Amino acid sequence: MKQFLSDRINAMEASATLAMAAKTRELKAEGKDIIGLSLGEPDFNIPDFIKEAAKEAIDQNYSKYTPVDGYLELREAIAAKLLRDNGLSYRPNQIVVSTGAKQCLANAALAMLNPGDEVIFPAPYWVSYKEIAKLAGATPVEILATIENDFKITPAQLEAAITEKTKMVWFNSPCNPTGSVYNQQELEALAKVLRQHPNIFILSDEIYEYINFTSIPHTCFAAIEGMYERTITINGLSKAFAMTGWRIGYLAAPEWIAKACNKVQGQITSGTNAIAQRAAIAALKAPKSEIQYMIDEFKKRRDLVLALLSEVEGLKVNVPEGAFYVFPDVSSFFGKTLRGRTICNASDFSLYLLEEAMVATVTGEAFGDANCIRISYAASEKELREAIRRIKESLA
Repeated sequence: MKQFLSDRINAMEASATLAMAAKTRELKAEGKDIIGLSLGEPDFNIPDFIKEAAKEAIDQNYSKYTPVDGYLELREAIAAKLLRDNGLSYRPNQIVVSTGAKQCLANAALAMLNPGDEVIFPAPYWVSYKEIAKLAGATPVEILATIENDFKITPAQLEAAITEKTKMVWFNSPCNPTGSVYNQQELEALAKVLRQHPNIFILSDEIYEYINFTSIPHTCFAAIEGMYERTITINGLSKAFAMTGWRIGYLAAPEWIAKACNKVQGQITSGTNAIAQRAAIAALKAPKSEIQYMIDEFKKRRDLVLALLSEVEGLKVNVPEGAFYVFPDVSSFFGKTLRGRTICNASDFSLYLLEEAMVATVTGEAFGDANCIRISYAASEKELREAIRRIKESLA
């Protein structure tokens, strides 16, 4: 029946992270003791003060359709957050609230891209970026950053990738899947290249902003000189506030871009869930200290995972500075036979870990790097210790 589906859906790859999560649930339902380290979802409960705001919203009968671009009070809270944390001044009419940051990405792509436009993605990149751009008719262009450079691209690489067809560059810092964090000097160097190309727009996905283990404050790309009028900043509440299922994301952009994204959203999903929006207001107005315990725990887990993985021969690992992933290079195992199975690539390696070690990870091929796998440490210390013990044993 595939022939009856649209060309765009037949050309679209399924999300590898969601596919592995579904496979993990399936195996667990069969009674298998799978440790899931594939999904980028905090394992913490939502802070109580956010729950209370949601309960209050229910009691106050927030049950009607919401404005397409979000409640004014929420957009004002987002504007206040951007000024407080990032030194960026936005008006509420420059902000659009969506059903998760992923919808913000789709809105921006559909609003900005035409068939034939090129979009540059520093690789490794989040699995959905390319498919969203392709859905809008654009052509993905990848720049591969290796583990030797902490998975960060250089200005020379960016310049070399730009053509007359380049319409956008999509950045992600802190990065999923690598945990890499671009500092201000590195972003300035990339912006210097982009200043020579005034018709290229930047999408800056900053969903992991708060999960930053460096002592250096987060730098928004829009805060770099000359970039404000060309940057779409995307963020949300899923990661830092453990609100993944509440689906609240937002973008901040020049007003004409925000209006275009609002137009797209108005024809697809309209306004985001009312109760989740009211809870988001409470989350954004709270001081960062309310969620610092989660960030501290993620850093502790990162250090634990790095220490344990250092004992696994054959893995090459760098030190991620944010998010909650490690992205080890597993290419030393390619061509080898383990327990009667030949490992040809990262997908084989990830599948081997699932079936032999009963640990779910995600192949790096889904993120644009065929030498690596992604391991999420958004899991308990007990699970992480056991998972890496199993991995080490399976590779011995």
